[in-house]
Amino acid sequence: MTSVPFLLRVAAALMLAGSAYQTFNLGNLTGFVPLTNQFIYGAIAVLLPFAFLLWPRWRLLDLPLAALAFAAGCYFAFVSERIVMEGWEYGAPGLAQTMALLLWALTLEAGRRIGGTAMILVVAPLSLYPLVADRLPAIFNGFSMPLRDTAVFYAMSSEGILGVPMRAFINLVLGFLVFGVALQKTGGGKFFLDLAFAALGHVRGGPAKVAILSSGLMGSMSGSVITNVLTTGTLTIPTMKRTGIRPAAAGGIEACASTGGVLAPPVMGATAFVMATFLNVPYQDIALAAILPTLLYFLGLFFQIDALAARQGLSGLPEAELPKLRAVMRDGWWYLAVFILLIWMLLVLNRESWAPWFATGLLLAINQILPAHRWGWADFGAFLEDVGRLFAEMAGLLAAVGLIVGALVVTGKIGNIASDLLGFAGGNLYLLLLMGAATAFVLGIGMTVTAAYIFLAVALAPALIEAGLEPLAVHLFILYWSMLSYITPPVAIGAFAAATIAKANPMQTGIEAMRMGGVIYLLPFFFVVAPALLMRGPAAEVALTFGSALLGVYLISCAAQGWLIGLGGYPRGVLGVLLRLSTLCSGLAFALPGGALTGLPPLYLFSAALACLTPIMLWHLMNKERPA
Repeated sequence: MTSVPFLLRVAAALMLAGSAYQTFNLGNLTGFVPLTNQFIYGAIAVLLPFAFLLWPRWRLLDLPLAALAFAAGCYFAFVSERIVMEGWEYGAPGLAQTMALLLWALTLEAGRRIGGTAMILVVAPLSLYPLVADRLPAIFNGFSMPLRDTAVFYAMSSEGILGVPMRAFINLVLGFLVFGVALQKTGGGKFFLDLAFAALGHVRGGPAKVAILSSGLMGSMSGSVITNVLTTGTLTIPTMKRTGIRPAAAGGIEACASTGGVLAPPVMGATAFVMATFLNVPYQDIALAAILPTLLYFLGLFFQIDALAARQGLSGLPEAELPKLRAVMRDGWWYLAVFILLIWMLLVLNRESWAPWFATGLLLAINQILPAHRWGWADFGAFLEDVGRLFAEMAGLLAAVGLIVGALVVTGKIGNIASDLLGFAGGNLYLLLLMGAATAFVLGIGMTVTAAYIFLAVALAPALIEAGLEPLAVHLFILYWSMLSYITPPVAIGAFAAATIAKANPMQTGIEAMRMGGVIYLLPFFFVVAPALLMRGPAAEVALTFGSALLGVYLISCAAQGWLIGLGGYPRGVLGVLLRLSTLCSGLAFALPGGALTGLPPLYLFSAALACLTPIMLWHLMNKERPA
């Protein structure tokens, strides 16, 4: 299908024009203001066909299915006003019911093609749940609906295909996807990499620290783990190997840094915008709350790298091989200008829907002014293709995930699922958190992060909130655990992508990523019981909680690598193992917040942390290990 790239460019251009029209309320100038459902149906008509053209399965059926997807989207866009005015959600005519069935089936197939078999094994049974809900055991029992009524609800209500996931995509995510692609295409990855090399390339373990900084900066604005690994990893991983870091460890470090970058403000990936829509809070609230956990995670990585480099005697790169900071800033200052504009509009002006458009406009304007980076028509066409593919992928996935929310709403299960889960956990908050973490991780293996998050935001989050936890902390807890499949075997997609660049064993790379990123498995449990780590509470409490957690992260990282930064290594044999365990316990006691939710008084935890730390300090004082 040689015409597919051309059609993809046209689709991307239409979506860009339509989204800008909606975002900036241009209908006030033209006199035509489309209904929200009309615009989303139009987006479905433009994007859903590409699920069958870009992810082909059956050559004879792909084109007819794409045509049917276009026809279904156009039909609903055409009758969108009647759907609202005549209440078709509760009583649609025969043709509309048939088209609803068709859209339901096409959405499931699009989700299967884009998200894979594992995702559809979750979505498809749940979408059929309303047909049999009244015949299931008590814990799963709900209201049932006939097939056609269920299809109508999915296709025409604001809680199905047109629900929170698609609304978040149209209103917020779409603009940031454009910004991420523009950043990649204009050379943002190279700038952040050069900036990191200029700042940190010469220090102990320099190339690994460069990977952390560059991937963190790039990931915080691109929002994609795999793109991050493949962009920065192609340069950082070979350089790490050249300075003596084992291939598997080099791949693991890059995977951890790229995963952390997607959890870092200001962009944080598509899921954070869906979260803002779910919680009905400004996006900047989520970005601000994520700052301290992000700092703790990246500082934990830095501590581990520094301890690893000290233990193995790894040096940085020669100054002669590194770019000069002044030259890097001269050649790419506008990326920082764009970064500042984005943060200013997000956090100061509270214009999260406008921010990516202005940032992208500034980035492309400067890019076209400077001759060295100026795009030609071919470059602009490639940009539209990449944008169109991302749009099609997100639209297909989020439309399918909307069926999950719709099924729980239409059966009434969404109203009592929280009490059911609390009853199942026996009212034990910690068991519920462990169940949530395990479920998020398992779903994250087979589904996209956004899909796993949406499912748990509907099914699990209300139970945790009802148990007394902060809503924002609960949703960030789910997001973090949904992300962990990127660095955790047996799947570890991010680690496996890094392993191909490092030419290392994928499973060993995944295990190294788990060890390097060990702090990220603990952080969600810390901030979910201590909202002060999300900057919720008095400034003194926030500072004290963060300082204690930072000391804990430092000790945990040193224990993981077997080297206490500033003091030196551990003895060999059983004593060394015991001292490392003692360091780990001390770190956990410092990092774990005390209070009512943990049931442990802060003074008790502080005393335990000091008691565990004392043997290590005494051993180093007695043996006078060389400082490191």
